[in-house]
Amino acid sequence: MPAKSKAQQKAAGAALSAKRGETKVDELKGASKSMYESMSEKELDELASTDRKSLPDKKGD
Repeated sequence: MPAKSKAQQKAAGAALSAKRGETKVDELKGASKSMYESMSEKELDELASTDRKSLPDKKGD
C-alpha cells in the first residue's frame, strides 16, 4: 500500500529505521511511534518506499 502523503511516508521511514535498529525507539514520536508498534517491517517498507513526487505534504492537501 503506498503512502497517501509526504508526512505519512516520512513517519513510516522513521518507524522502519527503528524496526531495523538503526535509530532508538525512544526517539519516535506521534505517528511514527504508533506505526512502529502496529505495523510489520514489510508494511513499513512499502509505505516508506513510496515515490514522494506525486504526494501532497499532508493528506488533506
